[in-house]
Amino acid sequence: MAEETKKTTAEAPCAAEEVVVSDVPVAEKPTTSVVEKEAPPQPEPEKVEKPAAEGEKEKEKDEESKVAESASFKEESNKVDDLIDPEKKALDEFKQLIQEALNKHEFTAPPPPPVAAVKEEKKEEEPKAEEKKEEEEPKPEEEPKTEACEAPTEVPPPPPAAEPTKEEAEEKKVEEKSAPPPAAEQSETLIDKIRATVEAAEEIKETIVHEVTAPAPPPCEEPAAAPAEEEKPTEEETEKAPPPPPEEVSIWGIPLLADERSDVILLKFLRARDFKVKEALTMLKSVVAWRKEFKIEELLEEEIIGEGLEKVVYIHGVDKEQHPVCYNAFGEFQDKELYSNTFADAEKRAKFLKYYIQFLEKNIRKLDFSPDGICTIVQITDLKNSPGLILFKKELRQATNQALQLLQDNYPEFVAKQVFINVPWWYVAYNRMISPFLTQRTKSKFVFAGPTRTTETLFKYIAPEQVPVQYGGLSKAGEQEFTTADPAIEEIIKPACKHTIELPITEVGTLVWEVRVAGWDVSYGAEFVPSAEGGYTWIVQKSRKIGPTDEQVICCSFKNGETGKVVLTFDNQTSKKKKLLYRFKTKSSE
Repeated sequence: MAEETKKTTAEAPCAAEEVVVSDVPVAEKPTTSVVEKEAPPQPEPEKVEKPAAEGEKEKEKDEESKVAESASFKEESNKVDDLIDPEKKALDEFKQLIQEALNKHEFTAPPPPPVAAVKEEKKEEEPKAEEKKEEEEPKPEEEPKTEACEAPTEVPPPPPAAEPTKEEAEEKKVEEKSAPPPAAEQSETLIDKIRATVEAAEEIKETIVHEVTAPAPPPCEEPAAAPAEEEKPTEEETEKAPPPPPEEVSIWGIPLLADERSDVILLKFLRARDFKVKEALTMLKSVVAWRKEFKIEELLEEEIIGEGLEKVVYIHGVDKEQHPVCYNAFGEFQDKELYSNTFADAEKRAKFLKYYIQFLEKNIRKLDFSPDGICTIVQITDLKNSPGLILFKKELRQATNQALQLLQDNYPEFVAKQVFINVPWWYVAYNRMISPFLTQRTKSKFVFAGPTRTTETLFKYIAPEQVPVQYGGLSKAGEQEFTTADPAIEEIIKPACKHTIELPITEVGTLVWEVRVAGWDVSYGAEFVPSAEGGYTWIVQKSRKIGPTDEQVICCSFKNGETGKVVLTFDNQTSKKKKLLYRFKTKSSE
């Protein structure tokens, strides 16, 4: 058996980190392959017909591939000076459009009606307009009334004689032969015309008198002006009146266009829409409308009691880049009572959604939206003990899909990394089901780790002292000898090998240490070796084998009266390498 001894000082560096990184399945490779698939070479005919357009498309695809790769490898900067020229222009244009929308009060204006409804309203208005025109125009029957009103004393001219028919013409010829003298004929005709004229005048007078006595005003009088028209301001008054001030819109507690923090928020919307300004503006208006409809500001003041949900969703520690880490443990829903209290009916599911949105909003308000600050979080989704694909509960699936959709639509670019741990075999199929709901940029941030690689995957992004003990780390609830401020040291125990660590004691006092081996299944012991020659070695902890289900973290202390060292021995008889974590400190005696 090989033996390996290592002396450790208080300033020992973190070792073997590169091994952890190389063993973890990285999400960048699938992202690169996706980008390559999305940018195939254009066919030759298009090159011949539209060479300029094709060149622009290739440039756009190259930029998109850069965005996808940067999302996988490194988070983009929020400093305006670090943006490339097209992104700067897009931000300036975005801010200009937002200012115009604020001036026009477009964020608070009601949404426009559907196109179909507008068309129907126009169709209904058209016949009404025609009816009004017909009412305004005088009817042909009323024309003689108007003339009578203007000159009632004048006798109307006799109606023109109709053209005689053939029979009347023949009778006329017979009458002409036996006709009386022309003078008598003229006198009789004149008397008949006068009588007809007098009768017509009397009828007109009766009509006029009837209309005058009626309560309605005569048609010849001009209608009085409507009071609404008199109250309307003149054009000069309209020009002199000052325009309404721009509306004020805040999102996540930060007013739009107020300062550089607002630029950080606007960049989130632009990146979510690949710097397409009009689409980003549409998304921003939609988010503002949703927040008003959901009553976010009122929701923050509510006291929503979710019994047991604090074990399902919680913030714990930060990652290596100081992003807050949010854990989602779906395995807790194996508790039938908790599941029933959360998803039994639509009302309870809505309450869970409100609880989750409130939890998210409160933690977003704690982020630093300055260009140099941290304004994203890391999501850890634990799928341990989650129901299988066949037994996957419908209510949980509906709530999960609804939450994912709300997060993607209304919280753009708030997740720096999405890590799925303890991923079961069936989750690959489920992930394909929810993939259509997610953008390519969102999926490029996903990292998957099975049960055997969960701990080392977390250690790639989060320091061991920040990882909860249930996930292989050293962070425990309550008061402990060590906190997250005390960094841990990582080492690798080789297969079929003894590994020793020396903890120096340079002053009289109490030495405190804690150790953990991922998966254990190794033998562990500790002894004190004094620095003075001829001194006796003391056994601090007897060597014993620790199984995978035994203690997660071993804590021990040794009060010494002389200088020396404590030697920790780890005997790994398995054929697998093991991850070792430890940290120590000396407490001076009072």
